[in-house]
Amino acid sequence: MSAEVATSGLYGLMAEFRGPHEIVAGARLVTEKGYRRVDGYTPYPMEDLSEALELPRSVLPKLVLGGGILGCLLGYGLEYWSAVIAYPLNIGGRPLHSWPSFIVPAFETTILFAAGTAVLGMLALNGLPQPYHPVFNVASFAKASRDGFFLAIEATDPKFDRADTRRFLESLHGVVQVSEIEE
Repeated sequence: MSAEVATSGLYGLMAEFRGPHEIVAGARLVTEKGYRRVDGYTPYPMEDLSEALELPRSVLPKLVLGGGILGCLLGYGLEYWSAVIAYPLNIGGRPLHSWPSFIVPAFETTILFAAGTAVLGMLALNGLPQPYHPVFNVASFAKASRDGFFLAIEATDPKFDRADTRRFLESLHGVVQVSEIEE
């Protein structure tokens, strides 16, 4: 009960780091300490940070592959249906199912469906559009897209304790400041 009262209205704690090496080292220590509801914010993608936070691999590549296969099957199926079943026209003595002529349009529908799946899948998996997130309440977070490196631990983490987590974050090498994230 006291932990609930202590964290009501609190989304979590956010540590600002000096640079990329410091945030990766800090993320490794946070993960080793047992925190799981953690997220990192950097101005550019950092695979080392994803590995340090032990984030699961994205399912997006599998979705894109599925979208591409579906596009290929639908494109080829449409061509087959239109040329063989719906409008069978013998032009120049060629066979109705002339698969070499079906390849290029089927490839194009493969690309179209794969690209569409990539865009829509990325938006859905990232939870976009998301016009508001509690981390926007931290004033220094405004520079996250330019030159800021931030690590946030959510209050819903089982190991989260406001005072202990704050002390732990402040003890990490390269931390500039630790801020509370209000909901």
